[in-house]
Amino acid sequence: MEPLLIQEVLRTLPHRFPFVLVDRVLRAGEGEVHALKNVSIGEPFFQGHFPQEPVMPGVLIVEALAQASMFCLHGQLEPGTVGYLAGVEGARFKRKVIPGDQLHLHAKLEFLRRGLGKTTCRAEVGGEVAAEATILFAVAKG
Repeated sequence: MEPLLIQEVLRTLPHRFPFVLVDRVLRAGEGEVHALKNVSIGEPFFQGHFPQEPVMPGVLIVEALAQASMFCLHGQLEPGTVGYLAGVEGARFKRKVIPGDQLHLHAKLEFLRRGLGKTTCRAEVGGEVAAEATILFAVAKG
């Protein structure tokens, strides 16, 4: 598959600046996805988290994983379908994510039944695990 550029990402996700946290999808298929988030000092959250030592908030890393998870269903959802975060299990943060990092978002679909799904996810920087979580979500018409 060809990578999905930002135009396709924006057609799939309902999020917009400053809350869209997927810049590109490198690979999506067979219930797995590999996406990218380029972390820039221009991100609005760095103004307050933390100005002297900018660190991407863990909750936003989890949100990026949740957004990337929707691409596990790429091509399977009807237009206008939205994924809603329903739960987060086992979130662990292993390293800081700072401006200049490229966050590689990996998600694997464990199941999708009757509009409820689960993905196992990890975020990496330079091949090193930055965060891991299990994402629970519900899909419905937006």
